[in-house]
Amino acid sequence: MKIHKEIGIRNQKFSDSDILKSLKKLGKLHKQFKDEDILIDLLNSDNKNIRYYSINNLAKLNNEKLLKTFENFLNKEETSNVRRETASAIGRMRSKKAVPLMTKLLKDKDPNIILQAVRGLLVFKSDNKIEKILKSLKNHPNEIVQKVINIEFFDNRKYSSKHNEFPNYLKNCIANGDVIKLLEKVDDESVHLTFTSPPYYNARDYSIYNSYNSYLKFLWKTFEEVHRITKEGRFLILNTSPIIIPRTGRKYSSIRYPIPFDIHSEMIKMGWEYVDDIVWLKPEPSAKNRVAGFNLHRKPLAYKPNCVTETLMVYRKKSNKLIDWIFKQYPEDVVKKSKIKDGYETSNVWKIDPSSDKNHSAVFPIKLCDKVINYYSFEGDLVFDPFAGSGSVGLSAIKNNRHFFLTEINKDYFKILKDKFGSNLFDDLKIGINK
Repeated sequence: MKIHKEIGIRNQKFSDSDILKSLKKLGKLHKQFKDEDILIDLLNSDNKNIRYYSINNLAKLNNEKLLKTFENFLNKEETSNVRRETASAIGRMRSKKAVPLMTKLLKDKDPNIILQAVRGLLVFKSDNKIEKILKSLKNHPNEIVQKVINIEFFDNRKYSSKHNEFPNYLKNCIANGDVIKLLEKVDDESVHLTFTSPPYYNARDYSIYNSYNSYLKFLWKTFEEVHRITKEGRFLILNTSPIIIPRTGRKYSSIRYPIPFDIHSEMIKMGWEYVDDIVWLKPEPSAKNRVAGFNLHRKPLAYKPNCVTETLMVYRKKSNKLIDWIFKQYPEDVVKKSKIKDGYETSNVWKIDPSSDKNHSAVFPIKLCDKVINYYSFEGDLVFDPFAGSGSVGLSAIKNNRHFFLTEINKDYFKILKDKFGSNLFDDLKIGINK
């Protein structure tokens, strides 16, 4: 069955599946194609997929005479992806005659249609009138429209990042002091990857704050500095989870603070782009037993499950460049050596046993660090942990042929780190960070 000796449905009846099969098989349509009327008739089909592929094939004709047909069809069509394909067909004409219609589509209620109209109009952005129209969308309610317009017209950011380089004074360095004050002395765009777990709010002796709000402000300021010292397009992996503050007496309830959720909105404002959330799943026996009371009475409203997960929130420093731009900055042999070996995680749930350390109450498992460092950096990169603790990130960096930069405020932990890593890993720092 063929259209124009390629479909042959004129004056014949076929099932929807047969029509769809034929529409999908149509390749490039030659200029002598005379049966566009059949495709136009199929726009009245009750089957949305037939309407979609009919538009898809009409677009191949690149015929300005179809502009009115497309406009009329858009006015009556209700299915979003079919309307999107129609708007795309109009833009792909690259015709000045289509400009009035594409301009009209900028006011459509469907952002998918608006984006297709924007793409079509960008072909003519050297035209001052069209440039002005597009720039007026800078504060459009839809965030994707805003992003496209910002990239095309308003992004004046300049980065000096050379991704296969970093300051030598940070190479395998561990610094003791307040992380915010230390980072203020570090050059912009110095770090390739940050992997860290911030101190939990008032859950450990080394993380006592006078209020939850002051704790959040401390984290936000820290990650603002991390953003500044991170190279364009590179990653911050933040391991955190809600924290429970026990009740102060029998007449009071405990409080659970949703740390990951309260951090997230501020991270986006800083210029981090949310990429993924990875669930670190631990064996249930390793979790504090919260369900014990419920096991006894089974009363509704009192259910509290054992918390066996933490979340790795994956952020990327915003960039208008694709990741391929980063690949090209590394020697080919480095990219090849950094390729992930077989046995990598395929889902966002990672089953990893927790680790313990007699000197630290909250330790990153080396296996967890290995995965993050291998998935989100190249060999020779600089990996940073602002809350170094027991130094798992540094140990994993060495193991995986990366370099590390660690900061730690606790003097006792810092001494342990020095003993663990050895004095040969410490450099004199021109920025005045204490060793």
